[in-house]
Amino acid sequence: MSPLLILALTFVVLTVIGVPLFVSVGLTTILALFLIDIPFTLMAQTGYASLTPFPLLTIPLFVLAGRLMEVGGMANRMIGIATSLVGAYRGSMGLVTVFACALFAALSGSGPATTAAIGSATVPAMKRDGYDVPFAAAITASGGALGSLIPPSNLMIIYGLVSETSIPRLFLAGMIPGALITVLLMITTYIIARRRGYGGSGHPFSWAPFGRAAWDGKWAIGAPVLILGGIYGGAFTPTEAAGVAVFYSLFVGLFIYKELTLKKVIAALRFTALLTGILIIITPTLAFGNLAAFYDIPSAVQAGITSVTTNPILVLLLIGIFYIFIGTFMESLAQIVLFTAVFLPLVTSLGVDPVMFGIFTVITCEIGFLTPPLGGNLTVASRISGVSIERISVAVLPFILAYIIGMVILIVFPDLTTFVPNWFYGLSK
Repeated sequence: MSPLLILALTFVVLTVIGVPLFVSVGLTTILALFLIDIPFTLMAQTGYASLTPFPLLTIPLFVLAGRLMEVGGMANRMIGIATSLVGAYRGSMGLVTVFACALFAALSGSGPATTAAIGSATVPAMKRDGYDVPFAAAITASGGALGSLIPPSNLMIIYGLVSETSIPRLFLAGMIPGALITVLLMITTYIIARRRGYGGSGHPFSWAPFGRAAWDGKWAIGAPVLILGGIYGGAFTPTEAAGVAVFYSLFVGLFIYKELTLKKVIAALRFTALLTGILIIITPTLAFGNLAAFYDIPSAVQAGITSVTTNPILVLLLIGIFYIFIGTFMESLAQIVLFTAVFLPLVTSLGVDPVMFGIFTVITCEIGFLTPPLGGNLTVASRISGVSIERISVAVLPFILAYIIGMVILIVFPDLTTFVPNWFYGLSK
C-alpha cells in the first residue's frame, strides 16, 4: 500500500470516528514524517513559525472587540438603525436581521460571533411577529455568515497569511461581494416571508425615527468608519486597527453607553479565548501542507483537473463543489490552510486573481457555516432559538442557494471582486 493511501485512510478514519480535527491532522502528519523518515522536529519548527506572524494578533483582537461591542450596547443600536430603516413591511424583522448582521459584520470579523450578537435580540422579536422559529433561526445563521465576508474578516486574514496576499486588498475586495450576498439574502427572506404572511406590523419607514436611531447609534456606526478608514487612510495596519477597535469598544461601552461592566469584560475575554483557541489547528495543518508540497500534490491536482478542463469558470465551479463538501465536516481555518496551497497555484496558472480566489474561498467557507454536521452558525442559532440543528438545516436551504448564486455570479464576473481594490490602489498611486 502506498504511503499516500495510508495517510489518506488514516485521516479519514480519525475524522469519521470523531477525533478533533487538529488531532487528526497532527497524527496524520506525524505518521507521514515517520513513513518518509523526516525528523519530527519539523512539527515543532512549523508550529513556531505558524504562530509567530504578527498579523495573527488581529484575529483575537477583532473577536474581543466584536464581543465588547455586542455586550456594550453597539449591537442593539445597530439593530435599532436597521429596524428604523427597513420599516413595517412583509418580512421586515427578517430583513432587519440580515441588514443588522451586515452592519455588525463590519465590527466582528467572525460568522458565529455575528450570529450570536444579532440573533440573541432578533430571534425573539421574530417569534413575537409570528415567524416559524426554524425559519427565524435560519435567517440569523445565514445573515451571521456575512461576518466572514464583509471586512474585517478573520478568514481573509488567514488566507492572506497562507497565500501571501495583501490583507487590505482582500478587505476591499469583500465589499461588493458582501453587498451582493446581503441583497440576495434579503430577497430570499422577503419572498419566503411574503408567501407565509410573516411580519408587516409596526410603523412604516419615516425619516424622523431613522434620524433618532442613527443619532443614538452614531458611536456604533463610527466603529467601522474608524477601523476601515484608518487602514486605508494609512493611519495604521490591520493589526493595529484591531487594537484600536478594542480600545474604542471599551471606551464607548464604559463611558458613552455605560453598559459595560467588569463582569462583562471578563466574560468577553473568556469568550475570546475559547473562540480563538481554534488557531491551534494552524500548526498541524501547515505542517501537513508542507508535506503535501513534498509529495508534489499541488502539481498532481493541477494535472488532474487541467486534463478535464482548463476553463477557469469550470475549474472554480469544481473547486467550489469540493470546498462546499469539505466544509460540512472541516473547520474553515483548516480548509483554508490545507487547500489554498493545493488550489491557488492551479487557479493562478489559469489567470485567476489570488484576491478573487480568496473571496471565493471565504464564500464557500460561509456555506460550510450553514451545513451540518459541523455548521458553526447552525449550532449558535440552535442555542439561541432552542430549535434542533436538523430543523434549522432544512429551513436554511434557500439561503444556501442564495450564497451559491452569489458565488456563481462572482465566478462569472470576477471584476466585481477586484474592482474596488484595483480602483483604490490605482487612485492612491
